[in-house]
Amino acid sequence: MKNLIQKQHLMELIDIQNYTKENQAVLLYFYNDSCAPCKVLRPKVQDLVESSFPEMKFMLINAEQFPATAATYGVFSSPTIIAFFEEKEYIRESKNISISELHDKINRIYSMIF
Repeated sequence: MKNLIQKQHLMELIDIQNYTKENQAVLLYFYNDSCAPCKVLRPKVQDLVESSFPEMKFMLINAEQFPATAATYGVFSSPTIIAFFEEKEYIRESKNISISELHDKINRIYSMIF
């Protein structure tokens, strides 16, 4: 069973790394199922990305299901949002996240790339 968990973690980590390499802008949303703010914020963040940043890719990562992956990215609280542009982390937000502030932060970098 331990090998299976390690393989799942490795696959998830490889998926994320490939996703950030293949796309110029990626937003990672780390959550867990028992987190009420995660459930409320997720559709708002998804809508923000889809409506305001069409070239940005969105990836959900269940930190409860893949704790080692979350730890690899330094994620120890939920929700946590990490935005990558050209494979580099530019934005990291956790817990109390303002959609309008997140929009402004993403837009500063997004507008220079696209």
